[in-house]
Amino acid sequence: MAGSSSASSMVVGLDIGTSKVVAIVGQPTDDGGIEIAGIGSHPSHGMKRGVVINIESTVQSIQRAVEEAELMAGCDIHSVYVGIAGSHISSMNSDGVVAIKEREVSTSDIDRVIDSARARAVSEGQRVLHVLPQEFSIDAQGGIREPLGMSGVRLEAQVHLVTAAANAVQNIEKCVRRCHLDVDATILEQLASSMAVLTEDERELGVCMVDVGGGTTDMAIFTEGAIRHTAVIPIAGDQVTNDIAMALRTPTQHAEEIKVKYACALTELAASDEMIKVPSVGDRPSRDLSRQALAEVVEPRYEELYTLVREELRRSGYEDMVAAGIVLTGGTSRMEGASELAEEIFHMPVRIACPQNVKGLADVVRNPIYATGVGLLHYALQEAQHGRSQQAHAGVVTAPSGRGDKSKDAAAETPLTRIKGWFKRNF
Repeated sequence: MAGSSSASSMVVGLDIGTSKVVAIVGQPTDDGGIEIAGIGSHPSHGMKRGVVINIESTVQSIQRAVEEAELMAGCDIHSVYVGIAGSHISSMNSDGVVAIKEREVSTSDIDRVIDSARARAVSEGQRVLHVLPQEFSIDAQGGIREPLGMSGVRLEAQVHLVTAAANAVQNIEKCVRRCHLDVDATILEQLASSMAVLTEDERELGVCMVDVGGGTTDMAIFTEGAIRHTAVIPIAGDQVTNDIAMALRTPTQHAEEIKVKYACALTELAASDEMIKVPSVGDRPSRDLSRQALAEVVEPRYEELYTLVREELRRSGYEDMVAAGIVLTGGTSRMEGASELAEEIFHMPVRIACPQNVKGLADVVRNPIYATGVGLLHYALQEAQHGRSQQAHAGVVTAPSGRGDKSKDAAAETPLTRIKGWFKRNF
């Protein structure tokens, strides 16, 4: 375990993606960052576009990822903060208004006005995930971010309301509970990712974050420090892999390897004289193909994706308010040419972002793949700092004394004893 801080200050983020499940264990540092103590990652085969399609397969992926994280961090994981994505998620802006009881805004007034804003009719089968305050108004004074203690008679709140299909949330929570883990909270993935990769200046100036994963592409638009719009686009890395498999007539697992190693999102950046071997289906011999020909397969899909993001940005009404431009993150954003093509389509500055404010295994997690996982930790620690986390959630992780008769502190254990303990528990 990293540092001398007790295990009870640790939190765990679980990113159940379409292509992989990632579990990350971390604890807060004195400067407001996160120290990563352990990471576990395992391929995911039970999800499609952010939704569970095979519970058994998803449970196995979660178990493997969590066991790997436990082994690396030297602790037992009992509960997790889970990310959720998918086309079933919808969002809207809402407002509420209440009378200020004692002529001075108290926390109960803020709670009441947010409850009033969330009372919007939510369609049947949907469940409210987040009520995210954008700004408050007291009497005629608008643009207030922190109304606590201010004087007035009437308090208004503008909020961003995020809802998800109740059955999709229940299926994800069911998979986590089947692994004998509690769910501390279910968090919108792009909200989590934005906490890991965006700077305060970008949120203030206005920014559109695009998290390109395996099954879905998640968008979040911020202006003046608050989240204004969220959307999910059902095109992402898996479609690129399928395009390569179809066009090159190669099995999907080989198409994925070719995509990761050789693909380029912009044809003009790929060399026509650089050749790659493409395995054929069945026992046919492999073929040679130029990298440029591969880029000609990949570019149209990225172009389609960015065009859909641009249309969503226009539809949101915030296109002219994102002065900081586009921030790309997620595993599929790492492809060569992805940011150059995005700049051509958006006509805005584009950067590819990795998780910030991390220590410990920083070299490992400074990778767009881990944006959501690290972001879940940022969300959890922010909740704890705001005092909204319940006492029961404080002991997210305990030392291995929780299982068996070991009373030794995990920090004092050597890696060898941790591995021995893991084998005893699992075999």
